[in-house]
Amino acid sequence: MCGQSSALLFELMSEMFALIDGNSFYCSCERAFEPKLRGVPLVVLSNNDGCAIARTDEAKDLGVKMGDPWHIISKRPEMKAVQWRSSNYSLYGDMSRRVYELLLDAVPFVEPYSIDEMFMDYRGMPYDLTEYSAKIRETVLRVAKIPTCVGIGPTKTIAKLANKLAKKNRSGPGVLNLADPAHRASAYKDIALGEVWGMGRASVLKLEKSGVRTVADFVAMPSDHVRDLLTVVGLRTHAELRGTSCISLTGLSAAKKSLAVTRSFGKAVTTWTEMREAVASYATRAGEKLRQHGLQASAMQVFMHTNRFNGDAPYSGGLTVEIEPTANSFALIAAALRAARSVWRDGYRYQKAGVVLVDLYRASELPAQMFPTRDPAKSAKLMQAMDAINAREGRGSIRPAHVPVQASWAGRQRNVSPRYTTRVEEIMCARA
Repeated sequence: MCGQSSALLFELMSEMFALIDGNSFYCSCERAFEPKLRGVPLVVLSNNDGCAIARTDEAKDLGVKMGDPWHIISKRPEMKAVQWRSSNYSLYGDMSRRVYELLLDAVPFVEPYSIDEMFMDYRGMPYDLTEYSAKIRETVLRVAKIPTCVGIGPTKTIAKLANKLAKKNRSGPGVLNLADPAHRASAYKDIALGEVWGMGRASVLKLEKSGVRTVADFVAMPSDHVRDLLTVVGLRTHAELRGTSCISLTGLSAAKKSLAVTRSFGKAVTTWTEMREAVASYATRAGEKLRQHGLQASAMQVFMHTNRFNGDAPYSGGLTVEIEPTANSFALIAAALRAARSVWRDGYRYQKAGVVLVDLYRASELPAQMFPTRDPAKSAKLMQAMDAINAREGRGSIRPAHVPVQASWAGRQRNVSPRYTTRVEEIMCARA
């Protein structure tokens, strides 16, 4: 009893993190609305129905690997039982939001790490953290229909590692608590360095050459030796694995350095009209993303290229230009089309194009423009109005004239599920 009390006191006084991760998240979103997919092998494919980007355990057991090209592996006899879906990011993003809101009801603070992973602040919580995590998993599964695993630790790195181990143990409880130092020391002996968050292949190879192969070996190294071998980044991981928190929760995500919207075309683009529509569409989406993050861009890269693997004449062109700092979609479209026209060459079959925004800043960080080409206040109000209408009525309800309603060049989505939660016309109907 005394040992349990001491452990609880330690958890209350120290920083404590939990990482919750949706199991095969994209597949789980599909299963949430199609119960017939539960228990059967399922994969979700990338844009243009290209490669596997999410796999259920059943699909993994059949040999489907991340990044496998579907048009090749689907021909294998064992793949006949595998169900597949085109990626439906509108659905996945909204399901992620629902999970986030459920977590906010359970813990003081939640920090999204990716669409399917979120850190939770467990510091000062007067509960048995393992039992409480199990209750959170149960709530998320019951309400959002998303199965999850939870890893707990005094640092983000340990919580991330615990989560990975919990996911690997399919028959386990789905929760692993590595808050206790003795428990960590025992677990570290059997964990390869490559399992650690932030430990890249180059760092692992350096350590292995020095005879360091497990997390236990790494943690036992003197800090000075780690810094000499792996620099400050490796030293931070070393400290985190020892239980010293170096990466705190923050209400603000790290400032983005760049933002890209790139797509492979569903069919080869051969006319400037089609390319103009594509580049305008990508610039419009890039503007939406900028505004979501409260950023403005002061430079832009536009590129396009052919498919060098199918015998088409090779061509790859790109241009980076400075622009007046903006998040206005119309300004971004104008700049992107000027750059694209310079890059475009007649007579080629283009496979892919993209718009990359660089030199991103928050509006408060930028000096006032002496002679802006657009009134900043009017521009902001126009974009707010356009975003509000599209948020309420669905993306693309109102759009710049250069952006088509139906694009002949759009990527293939031969088996996309309905956007059950974000489009009224696609909402699920129940019949008595």
